[in-house]
Amino acid sequence: MTVAELDTPHGPALVHLHPVDRPVAALLLGHGAGGGVAARDLVAATAAANGAGVSVGLVEQPYRVAGRRSPPRAPVLDAAWISIVAQLRDGALRELPLIVGGRSSGARVACRTALQSGAIAALCLAFPLVAPSGTSRQEELDGAGVPLLVVQGASDRFGIPEPAGTRSVLVIAGDHGLKSDVGAVSHAVSNWLTVLLSGDG
Repeated sequence: MTVAELDTPHGPALVHLHPVDRPVAALLLGHGAGGGVAARDLVAATAAANGAGVSVGLVEQPYRVAGRRSPPRAPVLDAAWISIVAQLRDGALRELPLIVGGRSSGARVACRTALQSGAIAALCLAFPLVAPSGTSRQEELDGAGVPLLVVQGASDRFGIPEPAGTRSVLVIAGDHGLKSDVGAVSHAVSNWLTVLLSGDG
């Protein structure tokens, strides 16, 4: 694992790179709003992706690198993410099919920017479907424009999305933290990536 510092329009970001030999694709994952890249579901997804021949980058947004816990507005998060993706696609992840994703807030960013990022698919861990205000974020899922896998805890307080079209939803034991059964997270990611990259997805 190596860590790269990348400049963005909103300050430096860090990318924790977990490469594999002869990768068939790349997966970039963002963290939750108040968490980091060491979240158990992100670690499980990274190991599963590496096992499927996919190089992984775990992205720390600039606000976390600066030591802040509260995220900025969505346009700021999205602009930083798009900048990070562009730099990696010109560098460490050049010419690899790109899958984007993340947990919670990171999944939202990935969905909002998937088409602009040139991604072929997106992985959403604990997508926060309903905001604390009660507002639905369904349009972010519907507007992603790429195949999605959503892995959601059965007791997630932010709701459970419905499968539709190319959006698969797997409900597993646990809550929004997805800590109860990380083996299920790993299994879901491994199976999804295998099908997606075989051309049968």
